[in-house]
Amino acid sequence: MYGNTYPGNPAPMFRQRITLQQAKEIALKQVPGQILHVDMDLEHGVLVYEIFILTPQNRLFEVEILAKTGKILKIEEENDFD
Repeated sequence: MYGNTYPGNPAPMFRQRITLQQAKEIALKQVPGQILHVDMDLEHGVLVYEIFILTPQNRLFEVEILAKTGKILKIEEENDFD
């Protein structure tokens, strides 16, 4: 009757602590540029934001951020634009 969301809890299924916007801000502080794509993935039972950023030097980076805490797990330069 009331759907799958609850008042005051926009993402009850994920129970994440940081928002997508916060994850983007964290990533851009580490790798300035333009965000091309954002995914949320379950890795080893943990939710992770995967943020792909194109730098002004035309280099592509993937930044992985732990959704629960905002901790950066990995910053990796991508070799292709898949």
